[in-house]
Amino acid sequence: MEPQVSGKEALVLRSGTRLDGDEPADLFGGYHPLPRTFDEMFDADGTPHPHMVGVADPIRRMDRTEYRRLQRLASNAFLRGGITFSVYDEDDGDPDRIFPFDLIPRVITRTEWNRVEKGLVQRVCALNAFLDDIYGDGRILAEGLVPREMVHSSKAWVPSLVGVRPSGKVRIHIAGIDLVRGSDGELVVLEDNVRTPSGVSYVLENRAVMRRVLPQRWERRVAPLDEYPSRLRAAMSAVAPCAEGPDNAVVLTPGPFNSAYFEHSFLARRMGCDLVSGSDLFVERDRVYARTTHGPRRVDVIYRRIDDDFLDPEFYRADSALGVPGLMKAYAARNVSLINAVGNGVADDKGIYPYVPEMIRFYLSEEPILRQVKTYICDRPDECRYVVDHLRELVVKAVGEAGGYGMLVGPTASREQIELFRGRIAENPRNYIAQPIVELSTCPTWTNEGIQPRRVDLRPYVITGNGSWVLPGGLTRVALVRGSYVVNSSQGGGSKDTWVLEDA
Repeated sequence: MEPQVSGKEALVLRSGTRLDGDEPADLFGGYHPLPRTFDEMFDADGTPHPHMVGVADPIRRMDRTEYRRLQRLASNAFLRGGITFSVYDEDDGDPDRIFPFDLIPRVITRTEWNRVEKGLVQRVCALNAFLDDIYGDGRILAEGLVPREMVHSSKAWVPSLVGVRPSGKVRIHIAGIDLVRGSDGELVVLEDNVRTPSGVSYVLENRAVMRRVLPQRWERRVAPLDEYPSRLRAAMSAVAPCAEGPDNAVVLTPGPFNSAYFEHSFLARRMGCDLVSGSDLFVERDRVYARTTHGPRRVDVIYRRIDDDFLDPEFYRADSALGVPGLMKAYAARNVSLINAVGNGVADDKGIYPYVPEMIRFYLSEEPILRQVKTYICDRPDECRYVVDHLRELVVKAVGEAGGYGMLVGPTASREQIELFRGRIAENPRNYIAQPIVELSTCPTWTNEGIQPRRVDLRPYVITGNGSWVLPGGLTRVALVRGSYVVNSSQGGGSKDTWVLEDA
């Protein structure tokens, strides 16, 4: 049973006063949820949601000195562990920094998560079928349910891959589906990431740090995350082209200067795979080998953390020094599996996103479980005119960008930014979509002014091999700047541990 709060204690929770002379002041004293915004911990009047009482109680009883001490312990743990993320446009000359982490968790009930989990598996299944279709028979294009020109004009479309089927018939082995919770409290899909989604290492490290810093009894009711590396390794084995004997899998990294290099090395270590760069691999007779001190070793599966354009200088960019010459020939011959498949970026194209519900109906004969955000496609003249006339009210996104780049948040943009995007849309309407502003839910977050509401999103991870498995929770990203809607790590956002509460 969760601890219950008395009426007197609830009043303390809202006012920040003391219960008696020996009781510490409430750490949430003075916390006010934002108007017209769903708060992940409190109702509008400051009362904890029923499932949050047992989570909020041990935190609110700390005084500020104790909380600061625990937050420093967490930061030191990240520092000692080398848990960093590079922010390339910083001006201080040192882009590598500790990944910002906040101790107050984001909590989801098991009942809600069960629905989200089913919706994620459904969505990834449909996206996988879509990619297999457009690089195969193109049935959905022939039916006109997704415009052929929309697919073929995508920057990620690779026409030379038509007819190339990956080993195991899986294209999306790892998906990161970004969810947001609007003011109505429902989690909806904001965008899909099925190329090389990053961030899962921070999910696992966030949980490890929480266990050390806040080893509270209620954590026993939180769904564990430890399965992820073994689940991913099993999915890689399931799609290995070599049916007999143990498969040889590697993690291919662009190197230590990549923003997510910590994650590459972390996952390789946890899965028991070698971490390699392009120069460690070579192709002979359409088979991939790794150079080792004992001679060449066959490689069956490559979890690649290199973008398509840099994978093979013979197939993509000739100036790439990161990839492996001949790799695409080995892939086309189905002698090696690439995790994720090449060409997946079409499904990440934000201009394709509005068609996903129709994909679910077409391929699965089901209604979408998860809703998504209304989207205006600027390549449609009527919708483009609406967007241009309402830029101050919308969020405009470049269809091929990620990480919060190429985006205009109309309500907070300057007049100069508005006019800049007006010109960009007129010049290349296919490159932009727009969406109404979503009042992202907030979560209590520690700041220099104490605990304040900060906007959050959620990136769950779906692994697919013989079947699909969803990591319970995922990466909660936090917009650390007051009033900001941009939560992306590459823009300086932070993160929280995400708890899926098991039933009592």
